[in-house]
Amino acid sequence: MGNEKLVCKACGSDTFTTGQVGGTSSQGNIRPIGSIMAVGSPLIMTFCKSCGEVASIKVENPKKFK
Repeated sequence: MGNEKLVCKACGSDTFTTGQVGGTSSQGNIRPIGSIMAVGSPLIMTFCKSCGEVASIKVENPKKFK
């Protein structure tokens, strides 16, 4: 999400933060399809601090999928 000011589509707030799903263990990480042994990569989410609406989901390490 570039430098533009985010405005929540659900509640109109402009206060956002980021959080992570997954991490050092592979639990919660996104993995390549068909690769059950891969550790994969965590997902980084940007979401509204007021209502929790998710504005962005980004793979932290997309190079693991090349």
